[in-house]
Amino acid sequence: MKVISIFNNKGGVGKTTLTFHLAHSLAEMGHKTLLVDVDPQCNLTIQCLDEETIHQIWATEDPFIDDFKAAKNKLTGEEYEKVLHEARTIHFLLKPTEDGISDLDVLPPARRLVKNLALIPGRLSMHLYEDKLSRRWSDLYQGDPLAIRTATRIRELACDYAKQSGYEFVIIDTSPSLGPLNKVVISTADGFLIPCAPDLFSVYGIRNIGKALGYWKKEFETIYQLLSESKRAAFPDTFVRLLGYTIYNAKRYSGQSNRWNLATGHLNYARQLPKVIRTFVPPEVRSAFDDKVMAEPIGGTAVMHSHNTLVSMAQKYHLPMWKLPSSGVVTSDDAPTISGNRQSYEGTKEAYQRFAEALLERTEAL
Repeated sequence: MKVISIFNNKGGVGKTTLTFHLAHSLAEMGHKTLLVDVDPQCNLTIQCLDEETIHQIWATEDPFIDDFKAAKNKLTGEEYEKVLHEARTIHFLLKPTEDGISDLDVLPPARRLVKNLALIPGRLSMHLYEDKLSRRWSDLYQGDPLAIRTATRIRELACDYAKQSGYEFVIIDTSPSLGPLNKVVISTADGFLIPCAPDLFSVYGIRNIGKALGYWKKEFETIYQLLSESKRAAFPDTFVRLLGYTIYNAKRYSGQSNRWNLATGHLNYARQLPKVIRTFVPPEVRSAFDDKVMAEPIGGTAVMHSHNTLVSMAQKYHLPMWKLPSSGVVTSDDAPTISGNRQSYEGTKEAYQRFAEALLERTEAL
């Protein structure tokens, strides 16, 4: 099992769209995959589930997010068991740790999306867990058990779900923040990848990521040196490693004579990305691959160019783009547009499969 996070310090690069379609592609290729939405904005959850389903999940959890122990004590054993036998959000799963009480006796089932793919939904309230993590961070250096549990619980949950249900990949969707929550999510993952728009903001976003990784690595190394061997076991064996980057949502310009078919403005920034990674991401973090491999976008041009309005339709129907023409759920208003562009929609399947295969090759190096 590999825990993978998808992250960029710059928002609006299509991170959630990429995560959603990558996971569906892996699932269709036979790789059992779990999505975990830790982004307080919950974009991945909104992409996967309809509004009414999200409301039902959140409404049941509301009393537990206020005070887990008090909410549990108000229920009969049978009522509480029913709560745990329905899909729950990542914040619900983390709430006992946040409140400093015993963890759940059983893992609620992840929400099944399709064969081989399930989701642990997000919640807007995840900032509360991040606040608690921030306040307990200094206690890690003293080996405080609750602080260790707070910093490692997300990875522990990923491992527990993988053991219980046989997931090969746990993909964690994150916010663009460099705050405490992403520090532990990214640092304790096995690998992470950076989706980039070919623009100035992604260039500076990678610089920020690289600098943050350097600081985070030093912090974790210091903590590891101070912890006993038994307490150190709660953390992964190695610090996270970069799987690479992909250029995403770029403007195609076939008239340009360059291998990526990018407009000149986008090409100029795209060419800067490998050097920025080499310069700012610590060597140990990118040590799984040599500079030649790291210089190439994962999957080449497979998912590089803009999908235009296809993405909006995928979001509307909570389906990957390639499934829309034959889904049978498209309304009469949208049917002419989708059927008229059937080849474009269905062609995205092969593109994301190529991207997924390239990513699989890199995860093997971990």
